[in-house]
Amino acid sequence: MSQKTNAARILDQAGISYKLIPYEVDESDLSAVTVARKVGIPPEQIFKSIVVRGDKTGVLIACIPADKELNLKALAQLSGNKKVEVVHLKEVQPLTGYIRGGVSPLGTKKKYPVFFDETAELVDGLSISAGMRGLQIFIEPEDLLQVTEAKTGAITT
Repeated sequence: MSQKTNAARILDQAGISYKLIPYEVDESDLSAVTVARKVGIPPEQIFKSIVVRGDKTGVLIACIPADKELNLKALAQLSGNKKVEVVHLKEVQPLTGYIRGGVSPLGTKKKYPVFFDETAELVDGLSISAGMRGLQIFIEPEDLLQVTEAKTGAITT
């Protein structure tokens, strides 16, 4: 699979090196932990993108390790909101241009604030969706944080 996604093109334009990792998609199990197993990367290095809406800032994207749960209260505090809620699945594609299981923090329809769990800075390389099911991007955390202009903090439980 040599298909370039919007996310990959953004990294190319920024001159950032990365590796594309294809995997077989199972429509009945789109979990990030399953993706981690399929691509042979520990779950703490696979970061899933969750689209949320804050009561003050609007839509934002939280990126957390595959095996963790998003702490909505911590994300609200970090993002300057009183509360944040995960957007309805039917809103994900219209907001981001991506489908469930293929949401990337890069190349969304509109540029949204991105918040990574603080563990992103501790791992030796991490993987995010390349913007389609069946394709992951493996990248150095500092490069990804720079290109997404992301903030980091404790947003998992």
